[in-house]
Amino acid sequence: MKDTATNNWHEVNMRYLLAAIAVVRQWLVRQTTYEQNQVEVQLISPLATAEAQQALQAAAAALPAPSTLDLLCTTFGLSSFERNVLLLCAGMELDATFPSLCATIQGGDPKQAYPTFSLALAVLPETEWNALTPIAPLRRWKLIEIGAGPTLTLSPLRIDERILHYLVGMQYLDERLMGMVAPLSSIGHLVPTHRHLAQQLAAMWSQPTGKSTLPIVQLCGDEIACKRAIADHACNLMGWSLNVMSAHSVPIAAGDFNDLMLLWEREVALNPSVLLLDCDEIDGLDAARESAIARLIESVSSPLIVSSRDRRRQRQRPLITFDVRQPTTSEQRTIWQEVLGERAESLNGHVETLVSQFNLSAATIHAACAEALGRMASGEGQNPTLEELEVDRLKVEGSEQSSNLQPADLPTLLWDTCRAQARPGLDDLAQPIESSAGWDDLILPEAQRQVLRDIAAHVRQRAKVYKEWGFAGKGGRGLGISALFAGSSGTGKTMSAEVLAKELRLDLYRIDLSSVVSKYIGETEKNLRRVFDAAEGGAAVLLFDEADALFGKRSEVKDSHDRYANMEVSYLLQRMEAYQGLAILTTNLKNALDTAFMRRIRFVVQYPFPDSTQRAEIWSRVFPKNTPTEGLNVRRLAQLNVAGGNIRNIALNAAFRAADAGEPVSMKHILHSVRSEYTKMERTLTDAEIKGWL
Repeated sequence: MKDTATNNWHEVNMRYLLAAIAVVRQWLVRQTTYEQNQVEVQLISPLATAEAQQALQAAAAALPAPSTLDLLCTTFGLSSFERNVLLLCAGMELDATFPSLCATIQGGDPKQAYPTFSLALAVLPETEWNALTPIAPLRRWKLIEIGAGPTLTLSPLRIDERILHYLVGMQYLDERLMGMVAPLSSIGHLVPTHRHLAQQLAAMWSQPTGKSTLPIVQLCGDEIACKRAIADHACNLMGWSLNVMSAHSVPIAAGDFNDLMLLWEREVALNPSVLLLDCDEIDGLDAARESAIARLIESVSSPLIVSSRDRRRQRQRPLITFDVRQPTTSEQRTIWQEVLGERAESLNGHVETLVSQFNLSAATIHAACAEALGRMASGEGQNPTLEELEVDRLKVEGSEQSSNLQPADLPTLLWDTCRAQARPGLDDLAQPIESSAGWDDLILPEAQRQVLRDIAAHVRQRAKVYKEWGFAGKGGRGLGISALFAGSSGTGKTMSAEVLAKELRLDLYRIDLSSVVSKYIGETEKNLRRVFDAAEGGAAVLLFDEADALFGKRSEVKDSHDRYANMEVSYLLQRMEAYQGLAILTTNLKNALDTAFMRRIRFVVQYPFPDSTQRAEIWSRVFPKNTPTEGLNVRRLAQLNVAGGNIRNIALNAAFRAADAGEPVSMKHILHSVRSEYTKMERTLTDAEIKGWL
């Protein structure tokens, strides 16, 4: 029924437009007849004009809603003369008789088969000279275009294409805005808390303010999809269209900026719309671009939503800010259950595991489910029982586990898909590390190994302890799981992080502090925030390597640099306490860390330098089983006073040397590699360390 009514309106609207153009045509005919025969015009013109007016009235009476012509005239405040000028130009496009009539009136020259202001002033009633000015609606809103000509009044006139199609009844975004402004497709998956924000936004727009412009709305937060879904829902409640524009597309040149603003304001007048200015990725913009963004926010009079991670500074116009957060835990649980349907009941609590580990938006959860179910439908995996899968997932089988462990059923597919969905934010900020080491690869005293197991238990059981048992309280302070690995280089700190990541089936990212710490005030905090924000999805273990470079003793405030350095450390401590994932920091100098910082670290693992027994154990496992060896004496190799990292370097170099010689790895190859490694470390190789090797 709705489509039928719409089609009927289009037909009646078109009939009304053509009837209005027919009235203008009769004025042209009257002028043409007058030019050809001044006597007959008095007899023919009144009758024909009256018939055209009657047809127009009949078409108007049949309209079920206001016509586009009347709406446009009301919107832009066109006078009767300006309305007829617009119809004169529209007639050139919709009535084949107009060109010849215009040519006849203008001296019979076929090269002048177009309307002009001079023709309009001579033919149309209720003429107004001020309609020709640039500040009058026709030219101010670019409803018509003026071509090249000898004078203003003799230049060709043409209706703007967007206006012509609007009059016909077709709505679309002006092509001159395309590339800068784009319609935003309808976004679903709105959770209750976000729906409430959208309703608040729509209610605010609905309130009379006594002003011609609506207040600017600012949606702040890290989840872009959630903010767009809220904006989309609010616009749907108002019956408005939503269009998005990147802050990077705002023109800097004054002329281009003014053209954009005029076209956009005209577009809003033709089709009620909201502009969403995307300022989420504007770090590092130059001053000119930032100034253009501020100018747009200050000057736009139509409804405007600014989407940004941080709150923008308020200038002259007030900004009404809504902070948009991820869906709550219960909302995420509901989304998982709704999307998975009956499958959720058969997952034996795995949905709760996903909710406790990953903090995802509604759109991301839908995408993860679609991908996982698609992979299941394609035949990936053999659908073992959940018990078998859990054993397979947590079972440690040495160095071969990584290659043999494949997602085999829906729980594992969902877990790995969630990891992949949360991963892209960190890929540009940190270095991913492939976690291939298992517990058997880690040679540590039992006390240290037990602390590592405790860390894994805290990550796995945090939902139960924090939420079900109530330890989370009313805030998120102190819920972050942090660990400090302290020890000399090569003692197993990074490998321990790999083991934990593999045990927890999470991604491991190493943070390069050289790219985080900045000499510019405030930049270090920004970089740290980007890292933690990107990791909030819950799929990553953060490894801050050589952390003492950033987290050293906080100095007494002697100058501004000391004050800002302390602020950087304080910001880091704050984010670590709020980060609900696992953050690992490594240092070679535990004593260099500030005591206040140490108090906020939940776990501290001191990595001792390996003794001869531990070194022998490392040597016995350092060569893969496929590596050919001959005559290796693990006890004598353990005489080398080096850490596990150096042992791995020596073994690798020896393997290359033996492979190049076409021989199995033997003591002589290792001896050559040892000498190279000691030279690199600037240490002296003693006779006692290599006694009895050859």
